[in-house]
Amino acid sequence: MKFLPAFLFILPALCFGKGEVLNPDFVEDTTPWEEIAVQLPPYPSDRNLAPFEVSSATSNKFMIDTASISVGQDKVVRYTIVIESPRGARTVNYEGLRCDTMERKLYAFGQSDGKWSENKRAAWESIKVRSLLSYHKALFEDILCDVGIPVRDAEEAVRKLKQSAGSH
Repeated sequence: MKFLPAFLFILPALCFGKGEVLNPDFVEDTTPWEEIAVQLPPYPSDRNLAPFEVSSATSNKFMIDTASISVGQDKVVRYTIVIESPRGARTVNYEGLRCDTMERKLYAFGQSDGKWSENKRAAWESIKVRSLLSYHKALFEDILCDVGIPVRDAEEAVRKLKQSAGSH
């Protein structure tokens, strides 16, 4: 029991290190997250489509409309995705990705007449990272997020898209 008082004096030095002081100005941001209002982008043009690799387990072609990419103040990366089957059928969606929570949201569906149909049931859903066929997984892990942090801007996203396409 003689050593207990000495231990109590040494413990803070071990925990905080010599000369380290807790930052008294550090204040954790406790404001609740709020999504910004979303405006649908122009319908994608083929000249702006950048392909990216999802998995060798799918024969579909996955492309992002580079003109539609944005990173909002709410830290949501928004983009238009075009998925093309081997026979040429296309699915066009306008979506959002939250890197910090690993969630996705489908804002609108593309129609064959080149117009958007808003998703009335849009809600944040978890990304399935175990599926080889999940393009959301590929976007989250390889292109739009880096360890839960979104790309800084559209230019960084386009650069990472081109790197992804070139590496396969």
